[in-house]
Amino acid sequence: MTTLADERQYVETCRAALRRMLESACENVIAGEGVAGDRYSAERLGRHLKSLAKELGEEPGGPPFFGRLDFGAGEHRGRRYYIGRRHLTGEHGGVPVVIDWRAPVSRAFYRAGARDPLGVTTRRRYGWSGPSLTGFEDEHLGRGEQGGGAILAAEIERPRVGPMRDIVATIQPEQDELVRGELAESVCVQGAPGTGKTAVGLHRAAYLLYAHRARLERSGVLVLGPNRAFIGYIAAVLPALGEVQVEQTTLEELLGGTPGSTEAGAADSVEAAVVKHDARMAAVLRRALFGRIGKPAEPVTVTDGAVKWRVHEDELRRIVDDTRRESLPYLTGRERVRARIMARITRQAELRGVTVTAAWTKKMGRQVTPFLEEVWPAVKPEQVVFEVLSDPGAAAATLLDERERAAITWPRPPRSVRSARWTAADMVLLDEVAGLLERPAGYGHVIVDEAQDLSPMQCRAIARRSEHGSLTVLGDLAQATSPWAARDWSAQMAALGKPGATTVVLSTGFRVPAAVVELANRLLARLAAGVPPTRSFRRDGRLSVSPVAELAPAVVRAARAALELEGSVGVIAADADVAGLRDALRDGGLDAALVQPGDGGAYRRLSLVPASAAKGLEYDHVILAEPAAVAEGEPRGLNRLYVTLTRAVSRLEVLHARPLPAALIA
Repeated sequence: MTTLADERQYVETCRAALRRMLESACENVIAGEGVAGDRYSAERLGRHLKSLAKELGEEPGGPPFFGRLDFGAGEHRGRRYYIGRRHLTGEHGGVPVVIDWRAPVSRAFYRAGARDPLGVTTRRRYGWSGPSLTGFEDEHLGRGEQGGGAILAAEIERPRVGPMRDIVATIQPEQDELVRGELAESVCVQGAPGTGKTAVGLHRAAYLLYAHRARLERSGVLVLGPNRAFIGYIAAVLPALGEVQVEQTTLEELLGGTPGSTEAGAADSVEAAVVKHDARMAAVLRRALFGRIGKPAEPVTVTDGAVKWRVHEDELRRIVDDTRRESLPYLTGRERVRARIMARITRQAELRGVTVTAAWTKKMGRQVTPFLEEVWPAVKPEQVVFEVLSDPGAAAATLLDERERAAITWPRPPRSVRSARWTAADMVLLDEVAGLLERPAGYGHVIVDEAQDLSPMQCRAIARRSEHGSLTVLGDLAQATSPWAARDWSAQMAALGKPGATTVVLSTGFRVPAAVVELANRLLARLAAGVPPTRSFRRDGRLSVSPVAELAPAVVRAARAALELEGSVGVIAADADVAGLRDALRDGGLDAALVQPGDGGAYRRLSLVPASAAKGLEYDHVILAEPAAVAEGEPRGLNRLYVTLTRAVSRLEVLHARPLPAALIA
């Protein structure tokens, strides 16, 4: 039986192993600089070695392991494994001192139970205070003993300050099943607040990179969040798990980098945005783009010295019509037409004894370009969208009604494409046209969070990038707040290009206390989301609902009191009330970091959060100011209120100077 002193000694063994790995990585960087081989291979090897050395050098002085498995049966009988965030190699390449949590044998740490111990006799969990090991708890699965224990509960309930942490030490069996799903499988996770769906998605990214590294390093892994504040909140999770080669961004930023598009700099009316995000706009844009293709009216004549080669109108019409029927991307089709015309010219020349070379083909091909510009003209995404928004006209006829066409038409069109200021919805239209022109590069796996708020056109943008890969879709229909929000996951997955994907429901919350969940659950009947009420793993936490005479002074008092406790504090209010509360907090001597959707999240002990930016964020102590104002702030205000009520992981304090929304009153 190992004692606490034995385990502390093993911690030193692990830290010595980490130091050896770092020294070895640094030596490999030096050796790699003189490696033989081509320049590209040497450069890639150098980057990999330096990245590994940097990762190991920045490895926190925290726990090298969080669990241990003792096996008494099966293929691992008589063996003991320590489980941690990264693999630690034994001395002289011997038995590893710590096994990566993603390794096959580690699966038993998350899945073994009294009914099916998977060969495990004892599962041990460790308690830490910073870098110091403070204790451990054992579950003797071989004897039928199983229980979460105080260490597991303490880790789940630990106060949170700053960005999101990994949950690798507390993953539950149903979460682990999702994390370790096959790469080829696309899955949708309907997760109630606090069920860990975001963490599951991030850990799935880390697992897939471990299990399919060669493939995914080529094709890439993409994580899409709803806004920059959310990305800032989750950004530290994957690096903590040893994965830095994952692109984490928002859909708006991703589309802002598409060919031919520019950064959004204007705003739409709600009516215009709703029409632009409608799936019918894809048909409007396709019609506007492919409507540029004309009918050949003259033959193509190419001069080759004293000789002229000719392709007649009827043959040109067949070439153009056949190419259109192949449904190729627009620019691919244009080049296919050029190639087919050149094939006919080349055949004529060869029959006359001409020696065809690459230079000859290029020279003749340039003479075909004027015909292409007339019949299948080159175009950029901005030109197509500019013309549609200036005058939807024929492109939108029969697809949009008069009111809808008026909503998207610029009241005063810009003078030119270059002077246009694009809105966020326009960026989706530009991306649609870019995808019609040529297929975008795809990713091997895409993880989409808060997917319930994606519009049909946004879904198409994601589907184009995951056509040959897979998706992990995360969301909660009860938290749907956009005008085009999904009401059904099967339809949303079809729009994302993965019809028939499995939908898994997570309804047990590990972050939000039971008292808070019970209050938020009162809204579900009014939201018509068709999701089950949340159950909470936790019986701790605190909820208070207090009427106040004046809201701002009460918020200041509550924030000051919350700061005397451990953990982060978030003051959440309707967007229109944020400026006044910020002034009140400042006048009260409290410096609150204003969280906005477009920034990376300035994490201090005290944050002031507009309701529109609260989705996905969590705070140990939440002060919700004036629920009625949140509910009235937008068409789906009760959904927004549900979001704001479920951001607290320890304490929720609701302050209201006005009557509470009727749906909240028991």
